[in-house]
Amino acid sequence: MAEGGNEEVVSNKQVILRDYVTGFPKETDMYVTTTSINLRVPEDSNGVLLKNLYLSCDPYMRSRMKHSEEPDFVPYTPGSPIVGFGVSKVVDSRHPEYKKGDLVWGYTGWEEYTHLSEPQVLFKIPNTDVPLSYYTGLLGMAGLTAYFGLHDVCSPKKGEYVYISAASGAVGQLVGQFAKSAGCYVVGSAGSKEKVDLLKNKFGFDEAFNYKEENDLDAALKRYFPEGIDIYFENVGGKMLDAVLLNMRAHGRIAVCGMISQYNLEQPEGVTNLMQIIYKRVRLQGFLVFDYFPQYYKFVDAVLPDIKQGKIKYVEDTAEGLESAPAALIGLFSGRNVGKQVVVICRE
Repeated sequence: MAEGGNEEVVSNKQVILRDYVTGFPKETDMYVTTTSINLRVPEDSNGVLLKNLYLSCDPYMRSRMKHSEEPDFVPYTPGSPIVGFGVSKVVDSRHPEYKKGDLVWGYTGWEEYTHLSEPQVLFKIPNTDVPLSYYTGLLGMAGLTAYFGLHDVCSPKKGEYVYISAASGAVGQLVGQFAKSAGCYVVGSAGSKEKVDLLKNKFGFDEAFNYKEENDLDAALKRYFPEGIDIYFENVGGKMLDAVLLNMRAHGRIAVCGMISQYNLEQPEGVTNLMQIIYKRVRLQGFLVFDYFPQYYKFVDAVLPDIKQGKIKYVEDTAEGLESAPAALIGLFSGRNVGKQVVVICRE
């Protein structure tokens, strides 16, 4: 460490995207390097300097690893650190809303320290009576996605039938619990016996099944929903969505959160049962969690009491050290993780 004047230079380990990715991503599409960073924010700036503690691995990050013109998914820059959601501690600040020592969550770099010249998405952590890592998921982006995707997009009513694909993931496990709290009958699908057991025995789903053991998804859904589906929380897309459309009830609602089965395909799968949307007057609505950032503290007020009382269960899959981050991210696309995938950089 070199100190002097307005400088305090330290080494800074980073995860770098090698180049734009086509097909299924590999660990070698990223590499870890070490550079240096000045921990002092320039006096004439409006920036903050963060020490990153926990990083969130999220499927949407795959969309940013390829060249795209989508305004809501600005691609990463090859040769630069990957960016995602994380939990951090403010080391230095020239921004009026943040001071040294503040704990925050929001957009940060996949590195030990990140300088934000102008914080775009950065929330002060309102409560430290729960694990800080929860702010990468349960009390962060995943929680917001689950809560507002269910309540705002789908408006669940007591007694309705709810189906969730990729149900053991960071978002799905919460959607199921929020739907149960609303008095719904909830079924989820996942890709292993361990995950199915979690859904039924820990998260309180009424039923769950392993989609990999089903040769006919339409038949499986008819088995679990003989009267049809009122609400489908879509995380998978492709063949799963096609089968769900055949099993929706009249005036059903589908919240399209993600389509992880399609992210690594050069040519996305077609969906052939779209006429069901007309026949059954189904409302299919996509949404982005960014739209709900202004309501973040409303969300925290709503769920924090239940978290503290143990009414909401949450499972994290933890990878230790920044070097483990590429493998942890790639593992999302083969279902290797169980629960929310978190990378721990530093626990202080």
